[in-house]
Amino acid sequence: MDVMLLAGTRPEALKLAPLALALDAHPALRPILVHSGQHAGMVEQALAPFGLVADAWLDVPPRVTGGQAELVAGLLPALDDVLRRFSPAALVVQGDTTTTLAGALAAFWLGIPVVHLEAGLRTHDLTAPFPEEGARQMVSRLAALHLAPTLGAAAELRAEGVARQRIAVTGNTVVDAVLEIAARDLPARDTALALLEMEIAEAGERLVLVTSHRRESWGEPLERTLAAVQLIVAEHPDVQVLFPAHPNPQVRDQVEAALGGLPRVTVTDPLEYPDLVRALRLASLVLTDSGGIQEEAPTFGTPVLVLRDVTERVEVVEAGCAWLVGTDTERIADTAARLLSGSLQPAQVGNPYGEGNAAVLAVAAIEEMLGVGSPAHKHAAAS
Repeated sequence: MDVMLLAGTRPEALKLAPLALALDAHPALRPILVHSGQHAGMVEQALAPFGLVADAWLDVPPRVTGGQAELVAGLLPALDDVLRRFSPAALVVQGDTTTTLAGALAAFWLGIPVVHLEAGLRTHDLTAPFPEEGARQMVSRLAALHLAPTLGAAAELRAEGVARQRIAVTGNTVVDAVLEIAARDLPARDTALALLEMEIAEAGERLVLVTSHRRESWGEPLERTLAAVQLIVAEHPDVQVLFPAHPNPQVRDQVEAALGGLPRVTVTDPLEYPDLVRALRLASLVLTDSGGIQEEAPTFGTPVLVLRDVTERVEVVEAGCAWLVGTDTERIADTAARLLSGSLQPAQVGNPYGEGNAAVLAVAAIEEMLGVGSPAHKHAAAS
């Protein structure tokens, strides 16, 4: 029985990879990985460390305007075609991207059950994150099975009227992914990261990892974040900053203008996933607006300053692993100073998003929805 997994961006691919591996080991279910083409090259890069490749690529016309309407208009006919061609028993979509929304809509129209991986995250503010919050809520209206990463996410779904039997709390598969990659302890492939790692070790310095890529962070908010980075470097002579910059020329130019040539600051291209995991392990502090990094960093006990005013990943803040600081320059710099001095300590409570068994729990929920099960699973249920 085929289960189609749809990815169009790197975060989707990373979080679907453990599920694809778990399905591939199942005697009755077979994963079909489909690349929507939303971010060409990035899905392939994310799947490669897991030994995975896409089984199919959508034939989507090249984008001219880059707008959401143009992307959806290209995705829907291609999704309809691939779903009709493979006739999967279910379609798994992840998170809150345009690929996720279009995939859920196309499958719903064909009567194919939609499985929403990482369901139930909410800010209840349709403008933040935009347009992701709206996409995530719309997919929840269409999904047949909601794989919620936490009890809090499940409670959000129940409050919206989703039946309890359609929700499974699994943890987040990104924890599965980060643990698998970290266990390999691969040396850095990025030359700048490798050199920086050597410098830090030799000088006894500390690493601060900074990422900012969300559309609502561009422009003035990013300017305030960059000013905070300048303050952190000036006030902490034992700190090295690593900033993998978004490939958008507008963002990259802004980062280079503010940080280029600044001592103890290294600006790189986006890191491949094993290198990003290595940087998270090395870092003493992370500044980010990334949802994925909020979920990954607690695995290594690395404190996170969330460069957003609201987060749908409230568990990491409530657990004491992260702090919401927005993009206020003084607030970022002051909170960073407290963490770097030790006057503010992250809670050592483990990762609130699971222990690395989310993919196994997700497969069990999909089995139940489809009415199938492995012999071992059936034996365990009978006993």
